[in-house]
Amino acid sequence: MTTFTRTVDGRQLPVPGTYAIDPMHSSVAFQVKHLGFSKVRGRFTDFDGTIVVAEEPLHSAVEVTVQADSVDTAQAQRDAHLRSTDFFGVEDHPTFTFSSTGVEFGEESLQVHGDLTIRGESRPVVLDATFDGACPDPMGDATRPRIGFSATTTIDRYEFGITFNQPMETGGLLLSKLIRVELDVQAVRR
Repeated sequence: MTTFTRTVDGRQLPVPGTYAIDPMHSSVAFQVKHLGFSKVRGRFTDFDGTIVVAEEPLHSAVEVTVQADSVDTAQAQRDAHLRSTDFFGVEDHPTFTFSSTGVEFGEESLQVHGDLTIRGESRPVVLDATFDGACPDPMGDATRPRIGFSATTTIDRYEFGITFNQPMETGGLLLSKLIRVELDVQAVRR
């Protein structure tokens, strides 16, 4: 029987290998507070990346590229504004990238440290990641197991030069400066 996971320091993890992110079964999503109390959610529909699970888990690595113009908030006018220079400036900065710089075990999860680049500005971020499981390829290719991870982080959009906002008559600002990023990733071993 083929196994697709292993136990390291009491944690279940995938077997080593290089895994390509499957965008058909993954999501890169975000949420921002609007008017100080409601949440606007969006996602990116065009992205790719690689997860390298090392024999020594803390030597693992992640590389992801997101096409900024693939933003989708289910509202065309808002999406067009997000693509403009007020926000992503996709003509000059067509991609966002994440490149890991290290992995460590947290109490309940993995902490994936890396550099996030948006609008040409790179900042360190930490993804709080959870290994969600592994299984054989549903098409029967035992050499290509699938793995799943979920991860979250919060970024300050001002640090990436995304400072557009409007003051409200009642006080406060139209948009929060903090953005919650939520990732659900399925990847297949190459």
